[in-house]
Amino acid sequence: MSDDWKRQLDRAAAELLRRDDPVALVREVDALDASTRYPYVWPRGPVFGVAALGPEPDARWRLVSEATDGTPQEARDALNSLLWFQAKDEAGTIAERRELLAAVHLLESERIDELTVLGTRYRVVRGDEYARCGLTEGPEPPRPTDPEPADRSWRHQPGRARPLPDIGHPLDALMGDPAASPGIMAEGNRQALRGFTYEGKHVPPAMRAESRQAVRDHPELVLLPVGFGVIKRTGTGWTPTSRLQPTPHDARRVLHSGLSGIWADMYDLDSAARDAYARAAEHLESTPHVNEVTVQGDTYRICRVERMLRTGPDGPEPPRPSDPDTTEPIRIRPLLDEHGVIQPEPEPDSMSTGGGDGPAGERPR
Repeated sequence: MSDDWKRQLDRAAAELLRRDDPVALVREVDALDASTRYPYVWPRGPVFGVAALGPEPDARWRLVSEATDGTPQEARDALNSLLWFQAKDEAGTIAERRELLAAVHLLESERIDELTVLGTRYRVVRGDEYARCGLTEGPEPPRPTDPEPADRSWRHQPGRARPLPDIGHPLDALMGDPAASPGIMAEGNRQALRGFTYEGKHVPPAMRAESRQAVRDHPELVLLPVGFGVIKRTGTGWTPTSRLQPTPHDARRVLHSGLSGIWADMYDLDSAARDAYARAAEHLESTPHVNEVTVQGDTYRICRVERMLRTGPDGPEPPRPSDPDTTEPIRIRPLLDEHGVIQPEPEPDSMSTGGGDGPAGERPR
């Protein structure tokens, strides 16, 4: 262990003792147990979000969107929406609105990963999503000390899903700030992953080379908030089947919703399969903290998912050239004038005919 590693861990241990927090100590024991049961890392691929660096002299890079998007363009679309709503609802003057709308129009036509608007620097940032695995146990389920919501209902409420605690998360946490340390085991995990790269013959050479370059250019790691998702055992292993959720129960509720009707309609299941799925949903609902169900030969598990993001002297890592980017930038919000008034759409024959599925080539949102 290098002196730098030891100093970081010593600071984390000292802060833990200073806080004298019994709950934090239990979490450390829980994390230590998990590290022995699930010692391997299962990379799930890159994720993308948007970070901002404010104009204040003491500003820090912080996330302004959830770092869960599967492609850089999805994150650019999130930035597009963020700036559009700022222009609509927050701009104090016409000049401010014009600057915001100019940035929106740029994002509608170009793949821009960084721009400065009203003194705030925005950047599309890249992270890696991964889960811990055991040799025989498979991917790690939630830990006993992972927080659960006060509301344990099973009813799915569209539009009212709890967000991940990403917004506002600092992207230079742990840098000289021992009070920001999430704990001894988490700090050890962060240090151990600093040299993480994509390796293996199944990884294209460009991805391997860019991964190694990222370690040199963005040598520090920031651990993002832990999330939870539904995974399914397939013939070749485990496959993610849901978006990341903020708590284990939120992920269980996604699984419950699928079992209790959505998947039956989606896959046109027969009556016997529908009954089996319904019984599995009832089992999930009646058994507290259950993290795995098997139905019709398929096993579903609630998986604990971790994310890390690289950062360097100039801030968090942007997308890499080899990252998947399968869609083009297009307009995703209504036309807005400099007074903040939404304008009627142009006639169809005067609109762009981009490559999307919706009117004027727009992707459905």
